[in-house]
Amino acid sequence: MTAASPWWTPHVHADRRPRLLLRNGLTAALREWFAAQDFIEVEAAALQVSPGNEAHLAAFVTEAIGPDGARAPLYLHTSPEFACKKLLAAGENRIFSLGAVYRNRERGPLHHPEFTMLEWYRVGETYESLMRDCADLLALVATRAGATRFSFRGRECDPLSRPERLTVADAFLRHAGIDLLATVAADGGTDRDALYAALGRAGLRTAPDDSWADLFSRVMVEKIEPNLGLGRATILCEYPVAEAALARPSPRDQRVAERFELYCCGVELANGFGELTDAEEQRRRFILEMDEKERIYGERYPLDEDFLTALAIMPQASGIALGFDRLVMLATGAQKIEDVIWTPVAGS
Repeated sequence: MTAASPWWTPHVHADRRPRLLLRNGLTAALREWFAAQDFIEVEAAALQVSPGNEAHLAAFVTEAIGPDGARAPLYLHTSPEFACKKLLAAGENRIFSLGAVYRNRERGPLHHPEFTMLEWYRVGETYESLMRDCADLLALVATRAGATRFSFRGRECDPLSRPERLTVADAFLRHAGIDLLATVAADGGTDRDALYAALGRAGLRTAPDDSWADLFSRVMVEKIEPNLGLGRATILCEYPVAEAALARPSPRDQRVAERFELYCCGVELANGFGELTDAEEQRRRFILEMDEKERIYGERYPLDEDFLTALAIMPQASGIALGFDRLVMLATGAQKIEDVIWTPVAGS
C-alpha cells in the first residue's frame, strides 16, 4: 500500500488550499461579528499550572526551569477557560478567544492534538443568550462560505434554520427508551444500578465495573449523538449535574445543570454553560473528576488554586467553547479535520 503524500507536497497543498483560504475568511468574519457585539478579543497563555480538571481530558505536560534551576510542571491548556474566567473576575464583561489548544490521546477525523477553539463569555447574561449566538454564527458561517447545507459522512444539516432544543432526558427517552432522570436524585446524586438495569432493558452492552458516567457516555455515543443535528442543528441541553462539572444547577430542576451542546450532522460543535461561581462547590466537583481520572487512567492533574480564588469573585456569566476547525469542516464539506488545518501536526 502506497503511503499518502504529506500535506506540504505541492499537489496536496493545491487541493487543500481553497478550504484553507475559506478558513481565513471565516476567521475574519467571526472577529467582525464579535466586534459588532462589543466583545474584546483576549489571548490566553497556553502554559498553565493546570490543564483543566475533567476526567477524560488528557494534557501535554512540560516543565518550567527557573534561573536557579528549580523545576515546576506546566501544562499546555486544553481550553482558555481558566484564564478567561480570571479576566471576568478582573472586570471584563464580554470577551472572546480564538486560538490553539492542546489535547493528548486525541487523533482522528474529528480530533487533532492541536486545534483551534473559539471561546466566548457574557457577564450577566443567561446561557440562552449563547444558544442564540450559536444560531447566528451558524448562519453567518454558512452565508460567508456560500453553503446552504452542512454535511459530514452522509448526514446533512440546514445551518440557516433555527436549531431544535432537546433536553438530555428527552433525548434518552426518544433514542434509547431510557428514563434518565429516574436514575438521578433530587440533590444531583446518581443511581448507578438503576441506569445499569435500564441499559440492559434497552439491549445495550454493559460491564460489571461500569460507573454511572460510563453508562451515560455509552448511551450518548451509541444512541443519541448519531441522531443529533440532522436536518437542522440540535441544542442538547439540561445535562445531569454529574455531567456538568463547570455549570450551575438549573433553578427549575436541581437534578440538571445549565449546560448545552451544539450538534450539526451528528458532530458536536460547542459546549456552553451557565457558569458555576461557587468556589467550594467547584473544588468538590474537580476533586470528584480527578478521582474518576485516577480510577480510569491512573493519573490526576493539580487544581489551579488561583482560578478557584478568582471564581469566588467572578460575576454571574455564561460561557461557551466551539471547535472552530470542525465548523470549517462542515462548511466546506471536508471529511477530516486535517483538511482544514494549515499545518497539521506530524504523526499517524
